[in-house]
Amino acid sequence: MKIKQLSVFLENKSGRLAAVTRLLAGRGINIRALSIADTSDFGILRLIVNDPEQAYHALKEAGFTVSLTEVLGVEMPDRPGGLSNILSILEEAGINIEYLYAFIGKGDNGALVIFRVEELDKAIAILQRRGITILEGEKIYRL
Repeated sequence: MKIKQLSVFLENKSGRLAAVTRLLAGRGINIRALSIADTSDFGILRLIVNDPEQAYHALKEAGFTVSLTEVLGVEMPDRPGGLSNILSILEEAGINIEYLYAFIGKGDNGALVIFRVEELDKAIAILQRRGITILEGEKIYRL
């Protein structure tokens, strides 16, 4: 039920993001989702890829500062209020959301949201009890 996400520390200078994507492409690693947050000096690139372990080792070997973290993937209807419903469930349970990013799935998947929360196992259990579809890592990696 947990998804492995790569977090890559990048200096905020020309070519650093291109270097990451070029390296992954060269290893046959496909990016499924990404998010980047930056300041004037650096950025944190968050990636879901089809082979997180291989990507982690490739980036480490190339000298990037990278970590693997577990996140939660949720499938929801792609309609007004879909995200609000999930956020309300987490709020009621007192679960803090550190960050999230979303994308539209293929076919009938609707919208997919990646959450980093403080209490991952608790969040999974609560959302499942409320009928929310939690995505397996393998399903996301194969999108």
